[in-house]
Amino acid sequence: MTLIPTLLVWLPFILKIDNVLGIPLAKNGLQTIVSNYDGPLYMVVAKSFYSPQIIKESFAFPLPVEYYAAHFPLFPLLQSLILVAIFAVFPARWLIVRSVGSPEPLFVAAIIASLYYFKNKKYLLAGVFGALAQLTKSPGILLFGAYGVIWVFDLLHNLALINQRVKRKINLKLLPILLIPLALFSVFYFYKVTYGTFTAYFNSGDNIHLFFPPFQIFNYSAPWVGTFWLEEVILIYAAGLLASIYLIKDKDQTLATFATLFFTSLLFVSHRDLLRYALPLIPFMFIAFRNFMVSKEVRIVILFLLIPTYLFSLGFISQNVMPIADWSPFL
Repeated sequence: MTLIPTLLVWLPFILKIDNVLGIPLAKNGLQTIVSNYDGPLYMVVAKSFYSPQIIKESFAFPLPVEYYAAHFPLFPLLQSLILVAIFAVFPARWLIVRSVGSPEPLFVAAIIASLYYFKNKKYLLAGVFGALAQLTKSPGILLFGAYGVIWVFDLLHNLALINQRVKRKINLKLLPILLIPLALFSVFYFYKVTYGTFTAYFNSGDNIHLFFPPFQIFNYSAPWVGTFWLEEVILIYAAGLLASIYLIKDKDQTLATFATLFFTSLLFVSHRDLLRYALPLIPFMFIAFRNFMVSKEVRIVILFLLIPTYLFSLGFISQNVMPIADWSPFL
């Protein structure tokens, strides 16, 4: 279920086919796959590990060296050794990021593992996988936020039910969760050693797309929006909020808290590719809508959507490439 969809996406590029059902494709072979955003940027990190001197000497991208601080280190350290398939094909944007160089599969896998262990009160493993998520992408800190909210609600509840001694015991059990902000601090400290500033991530240019007040994505003149055709954004909001409500109704405190917090963060994202930012929320949508998702009607729809999803993926990958004149630094 993981390999076959990915190989089908790669096949037209490997065979250098001119078009698929009239959709023109780039004929650069797997170079098209490898050069898809943001894969080459993570390859720069993997080759240089943020060294400004190596970046300046080896790579010709017209980007400041601080730009790479927006690309956290765990994924480029592992590269393609970790290919985690949580869901095989849908949504199409997930199939795309799973088929090219991207940290999302590792990020989503670490989030799911952390939440799973937290639900089962294995707080050390929850903290370890939460730290891995944080080392992969900056929104990993939302896991710590969700655990903090859960801890506060439990504390308020326990104030009326248990004695001081038991409360101290509960607090000590949750200490491994601090590995998550510690991981973020370690990344920023490494940036300080490398770039000379602890806040290099926030100086990485226009990589941070959070804006206040919310719903700034509907500003069609924003740099990473550039269009007024944004109807699907409303559908993403609707699905995310509905999933949060269903998880709350299920009384699944851990998943509901994280999903609600992550969905809330999406309201402040101003970027045309909002669905990519929302990908970590997708597994929780599947959980929230599980009774509907296993119905016969949905299975028919999914079978129908396989070909459109495949064609969309080919067209997107074919055009979403970085201009790379010299591949030798990447080899």
